[in-house]
Amino acid sequence: MRRLLTYSLLFLLPLALHGQVMRKDIPDHPFLQLGKNEIHFPSDSSSFDQVFRKLDSILFLGSGDLNILIIGDSHTQGGTFVKEVRNNLVSLRPLSDGGFGLVFPFSAAKTNNPNGYVTKYTGAWTAARNTMREPPRRLGLTGMSLTTSDGTASVTIRSRGRKARETDPRYLFDTVKVLGYHDGGDRVPVVLHGDGDTLAGVPSRGDSCWTFVLPSLADSVKVATRGSKGEFTLTGIYMDNPFHGITVSGTGVNGASLPSYARCKDLERDLEVVSPDLVIFEIGVNDAVAYSFDTDLFEARYKALVRRVRSVNPDCAILFITNNDTFRYARKRGYHVNTNGALARDAFFRIAGENGGAVWDFFGIMGGSGSMREWEKAGLARRDKIHFTDEGYELQGDLFFNALMDKFSEYMGRKGNE
Repeated sequence: MRRLLTYSLLFLLPLALHGQVMRKDIPDHPFLQLGKNEIHFPSDSSSFDQVFRKLDSILFLGSGDLNILIIGDSHTQGGTFVKEVRNNLVSLRPLSDGGFGLVFPFSAAKTNNPNGYVTKYTGAWTAARNTMREPPRRLGLTGMSLTTSDGTASVTIRSRGRKARETDPRYLFDTVKVLGYHDGGDRVPVVLHGDGDTLAGVPSRGDSCWTFVLPSLADSVKVATRGSKGEFTLTGIYMDNPFHGITVSGTGVNGASLPSYARCKDLERDLEVVSPDLVIFEIGVNDAVAYSFDTDLFEARYKALVRRVRSVNPDCAILFITNNDTFRYARKRGYHVNTNGALARDAFFRIAGENGGAVWDFFGIMGGSGSMREWEKAGLARRDKIHFTDEGYELQGDLFFNALMDKFSEYMGRKGNE
């Protein structure tokens, strides 16, 4: 009741702040092509009407839920782009945090953790990932797994970024869904809460998801295992709360390409848990790294992945982010432009056109072929001329947010004229 009253009091706030919060200020970099910063619909935009209807309800009525999922590679695993998109959207209106979404404790896999949340671990875990040609474990949507038979093993996740700003939303949750499975025994996940309380989960989906209800809202959770024998394999953790609002999940693996996600046999199972209204694909840089880039195969693989997503939610909106400009390195030539960037960009538009999807042409917005060197000079890209700095990813997130809000404003304008 108290929360509903607060929503009522804030009913007009989004309108009052519209000019301030619906767009982010963008630095004046000469290499940016801001006139190209828009979301394109090569064929049909109707699937996005549902996304914007839900966003409209959340911002102006305080009701409903919008679930967004970003699937990618190392750009996504780094987490800064995902964090910026999440924070920008949730900051549109107070109390619009609908849950933190899907996460994975990458630190226990001895790899970099997304900087949008913090993880730590104890005990012995064995990792597998979808970039392995033949992963030794069955994988889900995160493309990662951790297996243990160690009774002292645990992972802790805190929904606060390692470089969180004071103005960033504070994400709280009271429901935790642990995704995974146990082999050859009775070892199952538990949640260690407070001063040593052990919470048991309710299994579902053929013992592949355990749901834990915390006694109160929290910003961290510790997951361990209990059992006398066998192994437990963890493939993801979903953190939720009972409130209406926006949830942005990000899942990416360093080096991942389209074949990597084809190896994730439990992808559809996890998509049912996340239940996305909008899937944003950020896969393609590693597919286009080869000198002989087969665009027909690239398109076929992407279409297969889209079919898997829509087999779970036929009405899911799909948005493709074109590859950023990248450079190759050769001993004799040094760094030189990967000319596949433009080929991949054109392929994304064809895929979107055939699948009723949208395209955000980041390749063009950032300046096109060779622009990565300018981003590096501006402190926005790393020396490898493939990845960005935190500041670069934050800029990318702000650019995307502005493009999405422009389309949302167009939707609101059409709605007002009906």
